[in-house]
Amino acid sequence: MAGEFDAAHKRSIENPEEFWGEVAADIHWDKPWDRVLDDSAAPIYRWFAGAELNTCYNALDRHVDDGRADQAALIYDSPVTGTVRTYSYRELRDLTAAFAGGLAAKGVSKGDRVIIYMPMVPEAVIAILACARIGAVHSVVFGGFAANELAVRLNDCAPKAIISGSCGIEPGRVVEYKPLLDQAIELATSKPDFCVVLQREQATATMIEGRDHDWNDFITSAPPHPCVPVKATDPLYILYTSGTTGQPKGIVRDNGGHAVALKWSMKAVYNIEPGEVYWAASDIGWVVGHSYIIYGPLLQGATSVMYEGKPVGTPDAGAFWRVIEQHGVVTMFTAPTAFRAIRQQDPKGELLKKYDLSKFRVLFLAGERCDPDTLKWAEDTLKVPVIDHWWQTETGWSIAANCIGIEPLPVKPGSPTRAVPGWDISIMDPETHETLPPGQIGAIVGKLPMPPSSAPTIWNAPERFNSAYLEAFPGYYETGDAGIMDEDGYIFVMARTDDIINVAGHRLSTGGMEEVLAEHPDVAECAVIGVSDDLKGQLPVGFMVLSAGTETPHETVVADVVKMVRQKIGPVAAFKHAVVIKRLPKTRSGKILRAIMVKIADNQEFKTPATIDDPAILDEIRDALKTIGYAGG
Repeated sequence: MAGEFDAAHKRSIENPEEFWGEVAADIHWDKPWDRVLDDSAAPIYRWFAGAELNTCYNALDRHVDDGRADQAALIYDSPVTGTVRTYSYRELRDLTAAFAGGLAAKGVSKGDRVIIYMPMVPEAVIAILACARIGAVHSVVFGGFAANELAVRLNDCAPKAIISGSCGIEPGRVVEYKPLLDQAIELATSKPDFCVVLQREQATATMIEGRDHDWNDFITSAPPHPCVPVKATDPLYILYTSGTTGQPKGIVRDNGGHAVALKWSMKAVYNIEPGEVYWAASDIGWVVGHSYIIYGPLLQGATSVMYEGKPVGTPDAGAFWRVIEQHGVVTMFTAPTAFRAIRQQDPKGELLKKYDLSKFRVLFLAGERCDPDTLKWAEDTLKVPVIDHWWQTETGWSIAANCIGIEPLPVKPGSPTRAVPGWDISIMDPETHETLPPGQIGAIVGKLPMPPSSAPTIWNAPERFNSAYLEAFPGYYETGDAGIMDEDGYIFVMARTDDIINVAGHRLSTGGMEEVLAEHPDVAECAVIGVSDDLKGQLPVGFMVLSAGTETPHETVVADVVKMVRQKIGPVAAFKHAVVIKRLPKTRSGKILRAIMVKIADNQEFKTPATIDDPAILDEIRDALKTIGYAGG
């Protein structure tokens, strides 16, 4: 079955320089490379050493020069402001060149850092690409992030400028950014030379004379700037992953490997041709937004949708279907949590009947584990293939995926399919470092070198990069995820390594238990955590959000799922406690904050993560846990 895919994967592992050298011919280079793969500083490898290019040229100017000037590059769709605006490749290039001119005139040049602290507006894309155009290093911080978190990032990357919006718009509320920005600059020891602020009518920011510049004035303040060639190994951006403790990690992405891998992935993984409409329903503050709202689609000459709204509540659970119909979206990429939210509000998919999705071909899911139940609901409702895939901020694109542009493989629910070309994945015993047989759970690791686009380092902390990713399994990249591989090479990512719980000496995956809970007809969303137990070490506790309109008593649902886990996983799981809650605590990108839930259950101190969607949920979790004897109850 897997002839073409197998051949591509085999070649990428056995002869990576030949494989990626051929793929790289699809990028416009100002200067060719000396070596495809530089292994002189192994285990740190660098791709396309000696080459020069400009990522913005490849994303914009190239398409204008090649006949796509009038094609839509970006569609901005904002239900929270009632706006839809389309930018052609020519318009986006001209606005980007103008903004780049403003930055350069204020002294921003190659290698300087620029923080971008903006909502989901096209100006954010323009600012990001303008940095790439002049060789400046952008660092996008999620709009509305707390001032102290922004200050930490200011101190770490020492930006010359900050580009901000006056506010972000959430359903039912306006979040003012400027007071947070001013406070962050006050707290930080490293202060920017200047700020540029996009004034939005929903909240006008107070400007500081001499430091702050209005976006509209700034973009017309200097002549447009040409693309500046940079080294393939020069940084394109820094993206901070927010640890729940201590210093966030500034993941570095280089220019060359990133452009090569991202452009290739658009066809190989997502099967997108130039000119087609692609929509990643994510945020530019996250890696998905970087890779697949901005760089991937634009490098491919496709049309990208940028959506300032939510899956539900803007205005209802049919919002995604409206966008797909209105803009002719052929492929969408979002997080499973978005579909759980839609399903919770509209379990039978009634709203879908209002829309024509005839152009829509495939749905990709990533960002967290996709339980088989959510996958099946999405398949049954949309009547298109639903494809889970798995990757990380550190990698910038897929580690495991069903590469439908090379050869579609059979879908196995619960699996993101197989390692993509470039990744040689193994499941290892964390203690002995032995490769485990099929079906046995262990640490998921990737053999070095990692493929192009993978982070070469952490900003200002190369030794931290080594200790976080390379030391535990010498010769391999430690993903931090745990899972199994079956006989066909399909990977099943079960949990973060620290979500494997030890119940009386048995290593069990909380993800496996969550799959069982999700099968209950009344459960829309769920999470399972391991809490401390004097007798067994750890015990699992389940949390369930029920579908809208469910009339089954809560105690019945709890009794059902306890029985289901016993039947499907066995008494060894010791699964006896579960609670029904209104909502789960999540980051704004949809990841469930399981580690915080564990700390609440065990009555330990914790720091509320800056990325949390609504801190009030944590009190709801504490109250629910008290009803079953945890969290000091």
